[in-house]
Amino acid sequence: MSSRVDRLMQRYERFVELPWERRLAGAQRVWFVVYDKTDERRIRARNDEFAIATTRAGHGWKLCDLTDSFPRWMAGQDYRESYFEDPESLALLLPELHETVVDQVREALEADAAGPDTVVAVMGISSLFGFTSVSRVVNAVSGCIRGRLRVFFPGEHEDNNYRLLDARDGWNYMAVPITAHDGADR
Repeated sequence: MSSRVDRLMQRYERFVELPWERRLAGAQRVWFVVYDKTDERRIRARNDEFAIATTRAGHGWKLCDLTDSFPRWMAGQDYRESYFEDPESLALLLPELHETVVDQVREALEADAAGPDTVVAVMGISSLFGFTSVSRVVNAVSGCIRGRLRVFFPGEHEDNNYRLLDARDGWNYMAVPITAHDGADR
């Protein structure tokens, strides 16, 4: 029997090979590759296989890794030491962090190499948990998606409700889920 990650990889390969509808709104061009949070390292280790499957299907590939977005942003803050002493005061700056992350994803989407036949793959969203929400980031960049935005999503998907890292609250989003589970993909 194949592993969850093997099944997810197979489903992604089949999905990326399907013809792309060109007249979709930005929010309809989003794919969430949903996997168990315990598979994060396995997914990262096989990222190149996702890229190969994408290019083999005739599409471009661009990776946007958000893993170190928070630490890089924090390192640029003049009063970072005081935020570590009083973490609640950091809440006032979280809108700035959100905009920094949105700019990073938008830059990847607007790059010359990210045309209408390109998958821009976002990885590392779990590192932003508690600082900004995936739904707000995706909504903010949806107008910039020319090809497809694929988000590696460690969490759950059920009835169009997504829960990052099995958080209590989830949100309903129109992204297409790609999962390792039978019957979950559309």
